[in-house]
Amino acid sequence: MDVFRSDRIRNVVLLGHGGSGKTSLVEAMAYLSGITNRLGKVTDGNTVSDYDKEEIKRKFSINTSVVPLIWKDTKINLLDTPGYFDFVGEAEEAVAAADAAIIVVSGKAGVEVGTEKAWELCEKYKLPRMFFVSEMDVDHASFREVVEKLTELYGKKIAPFYQPMRENEKFVGYINVMKMAGRRFTGIGTREECEIPEYSKANLDIYREAMMDAVAETSEEFMERYFAGDEFSVGEIRAAMKTNVNDGSIIPVSMGSSIELRNIHNLMNDIVELFPSPDKKKCAGINMKTNEIFEGDYNFATSKSAYVFKTIADPFIGKYSLIKVCSGVIKSDDTLYNATTETEEKISKLYVMRANKPEEVSELHAGDIGAIGKAGCKTGDTLSTKAVPIVYGKTEISKPYTYMAYKAKNKGDEDKISQALAKIMDEDLTVKSVNDSENRQTLLYGMGDQHLAVIVSMLAEKYKVDVELTKPKVAFRETLRKKSDVEYKYKKQSGGHGQYGHVKMTFEPSGDLETPYVFEQQVVGGAVPKNYFPAVEKGIQESVQKGPLAGYPVVGVKAVLYDGSYHPVDSSEMAFKTAAIQAFKKGFMEASPILLEPIETLTVLVPDKYTGDVMGDLNKRRGRVLGMNPAGAGKTEVVADVPMMELFGYSTDLRSMTGGSGTYSYEFARYEQTPSDVQEKEVAARAAEV
Repeated sequence: MDVFRSDRIRNVVLLGHGGSGKTSLVEAMAYLSGITNRLGKVTDGNTVSDYDKEEIKRKFSINTSVVPLIWKDTKINLLDTPGYFDFVGEAEEAVAAADAAIIVVSGKAGVEVGTEKAWELCEKYKLPRMFFVSEMDVDHASFREVVEKLTELYGKKIAPFYQPMRENEKFVGYINVMKMAGRRFTGIGTREECEIPEYSKANLDIYREAMMDAVAETSEEFMERYFAGDEFSVGEIRAAMKTNVNDGSIIPVSMGSSIELRNIHNLMNDIVELFPSPDKKKCAGINMKTNEIFEGDYNFATSKSAYVFKTIADPFIGKYSLIKVCSGVIKSDDTLYNATTETEEKISKLYVMRANKPEEVSELHAGDIGAIGKAGCKTGDTLSTKAVPIVYGKTEISKPYTYMAYKAKNKGDEDKISQALAKIMDEDLTVKSVNDSENRQTLLYGMGDQHLAVIVSMLAEKYKVDVELTKPKVAFRETLRKKSDVEYKYKKQSGGHGQYGHVKMTFEPSGDLETPYVFEQQVVGGAVPKNYFPAVEKGIQESVQKGPLAGYPVVGVKAVLYDGSYHPVDSSEMAFKTAAIQAFKKGFMEASPILLEPIETLTVLVPDKYTGDVMGDLNKRRGRVLGMNPAGAGKTEVVADVPMMELFGYSTDLRSMTGGSGTYSYEFARYEQTPSDVQEKEVAARAAEV
């Protein structure tokens, strides 16, 4: 592939609800630009961007893929992202690397939750954007309904650029709102002028007025001419639109059919003409040598730097780090410095990735997207020169809260699994593997149940290791509520020295649930010699690791040794330690032992209309609502304390309750007494296990 200067590059991310037609749109653009000679289909599993076995099997995108293509002497780097919420980390990485976005909306399904989430992502990163209404060839697709809904959500900035012409439920042409001209399709990528049909004129007037309003607002001169009844030329409208699209005051709405390749050429023209090239964008990091701000600004004339926005770690094609060049020109024989790890990377080859196919290039200019192979860097690292070491801020990636316990199906696979998971975690920052030594389990975290299922499937398919997911154990604690006074005498006589240790102890709540135990001795008159006190404490120290009630760690116990006796020959540290262990077991069980459960502070963000459903569900989960705060944009934040064990499966339930629009996060708050019915079940379950 040729080398492109910064002003001839467009980095465009495709966002939208799952199934809205993003991958099909990439396929249509790839075909029209000539990089493929056949039109692949998601259903056939032969598209350019969905190349992974899991994607082909499930028929939806799981990874972000980059597809560069050339249109009108401009390189368009398309970033095709997954629409399903379980793979939101991929979309977040892509948005951080893009300079503009196309939000794809299905003409049949209309505006969905994923459309709104895509808009929120664009708002967060201040990306210029346009909407593309897909599937205009499908029966019952309605462009008008989509435009009305978008206008209701986002106001007057929504401006349709094209209006479909449909006859007998067929998509036969379009009207260019800017030129006020009709076009009828004659073949793939070809059309001819035609009269504007009478039935289109009512909507066309509304769309035209919205566009003229927006143009008039770009300058005082235009505003005066508009009120004077002047017509703007197509050139003036185009120039005004470019300004408006870049500052987000106009959001164009385009439409077409990816399957029939209709009106896709106009979309590609608009990408080139209306979206900004990288050199029009700002980008700043920190110079680690001087501690000053380094303004990269995608300027090819400054010191070279690049940000690693994604990692591909595939057992078949190897490891590639996808980079966006933030400044300078990176060449294939450069040695770059990683200021995060303070190591140097020798680049032997530089690539552009076409989905999973690397193509070698000699250099990449500022603003371009490419890849380096077999590098030691990770997602979020910055590569620069040692003379000017730069670090850019890392992309904010959603945190995973859904988790399951996992174990190897086949003994001896544990090492292979941890190596495979390390590679998966390099690729996907929303996957986490955590060792919970307390409950002797390893936990796999992801963005939802579907995400976890995909990871298990990837482990089996790609890495040939099988894991089994099970419901995770909750980290209960044990403590006591009353005071007990116990005595234990440990005597053992066998040939030679015997064993003798005798303790009298009290056990009571210490009032501090943060520390396992407090040990005191109040022995008078040397009934137990001082040199055995550490042995008694060691016995308590061992005992609190696994409580007598259900084998969970013990907290909040005060143990006092106040009397006992010893034998001058048979007493030993071992004997006193054993006596203390037995005294603890007995004393603990006599002092009203209880289980404590972890309580999490849960924050749920939902559209106002679902607040009642969420509150009702939290009550069922033994939750206590602490507050409800308006969060703006028609959303409410509900904060509640909920027992950890009741949060299992919450991700799926919240999505089904809110149609996928609710999000949540939680953090540990404290331990609280478990209700007696829950305690009985838990103690019985642990007894059966033991």
